[in-house]
Amino acid sequence: MGAHARLPRQAPLSAARRPLALAIVGLGAALAPLDIAVNIALPAIVARFGLALDEVQWIVVCYVLVYGSLMLVCGRLGDVFGHRRVFRAGLAVSAVACAACAAAPDWPFFLWARALQGVGTALSLACAPALATELYPPAERTRALGAFAAMQAGAATAGPLLGGAVLALWDWSAVYWMRVPLALAVLAGTSLLPSPRRTDRPFDARGAALLAAATATLLLAFVLVQRPAMPALAAMGMFVASAVLLVWFVAHARDRADPILRPGLFADLRFALPNVMNVAAHLTGFAILLLTPFYLLQVLGLSPVAGGLMLALAPFASTLAAPLAARAAPHVGRRPLAAGGIAVMGLALLGLATGTAATPVALVAALLVLHGLGSGVLALAYTDIVTATLPAADRGVAGSLSLLTRTLGIVGGAAALTTLHRLGADGVTVDGFLAGYRFAFLAGGAGLLGLLALSALRPSLWRGD
Repeated sequence: MGAHARLPRQAPLSAARRPLALAIVGLGAALAPLDIAVNIALPAIVARFGLALDEVQWIVVCYVLVYGSLMLVCGRLGDVFGHRRVFRAGLAVSAVACAACAAAPDWPFFLWARALQGVGTALSLACAPALATELYPPAERTRALGAFAAMQAGAATAGPLLGGAVLALWDWSAVYWMRVPLALAVLAGTSLLPSPRRTDRPFDARGAALLAAATATLLLAFVLVQRPAMPALAAMGMFVASAVLLVWFVAHARDRADPILRPGLFADLRFALPNVMNVAAHLTGFAILLLTPFYLLQVLGLSPVAGGLMLALAPFASTLAAPLAARAAPHVGRRPLAAGGIAVMGLALLGLATGTAATPVALVAALLVLHGLGSGVLALAYTDIVTATLPAADRGVAGSLSLLTRTLGIVGGAAALTTLHRLGADGVTVDGFLAGYRFAFLAGGAGLLGLLALSALRPSLWRGD
């Protein structure tokens, strides 16, 4: 018998305790999407540390680079040493890191604290989907994932609103201080979660280092390619280095009985395709967060408050869509749901590409809601596909893979969409911005729907499950 077969089965919690335990997992995982609140405080942080405008991106880069590169590794740590144990470690690290960010005496200390926050996020977020599914019997896994996805979308909706509220009452440090008691409260409540399972599985430290280095190099390449001062050859070198590290990891993993992630999984198109499409969906969808704020404020003339509420519509719609998709999945199938979510997202992007200064605000709002609905459906269906494909003993890796593909799409989208906007823009006027805005959304929506149509040439890829 293999290592997976030796894992003892763990009885699910009683029905009365499951919702509370799931809420604890959701609140712990919410620390990550609540980081959107930092965006509201960026001008105040710039003033506090006397930063140049081009230094601001490192506030995001230090955080995303660390948690993105460690996500799969931390998922495997949870599979080997217990998801609750790793989740609790992440909450403790996050509490310390948020306090350190808030109390940072200078800019270098602040960046180190942001990196530490990335470690905490990777530890807790990587194991959260696995913990959510462990709370319920296998037949109710989709329901648990739907509730978890809804809580994540809800936190993303609340992030900017909470950030604006605490910033109005206190200073920029409040966007970090507010998460310290939340992390500690969730940490205290984790005793309700299933206890760690004992396994004799080895942890592949060399594979973990190779995979983390490959992911970090790729993410950093996406970031640096956006900087005008970065020579194109140097940026290309980063992409090549990432590819070399990935090939090295694949060669290493093939010789391991229990690697961090089995490369052979991606030889199956039915597994590889949803992962690729999730990256593409988030790459193109990032146009909403990157470009739509400027469109709402500079073209439509909305106030910052009204613009913030408009941007909250998409994640709010995702909050509603995820549990509804969970109910539909047993009847429709996970793969058709995923394809439908992608199609809705692509159509919404094409609709947003028609925006002008005369476009009714209600129409823009409807399109943002439509995109959010598609995103919520895709999040549930895709995560369930990955979770169902990998063995039960690899739930940590499954959950972290679904989060990693999302991160790759967002970081890649920042580079690709900036380039698309620059290609389509006609000068620096409002009309010039609008031309680039429409071109970026048109390319994103058409590209996403084109990929979906191409994959549909093999209908079996989207059937069943």
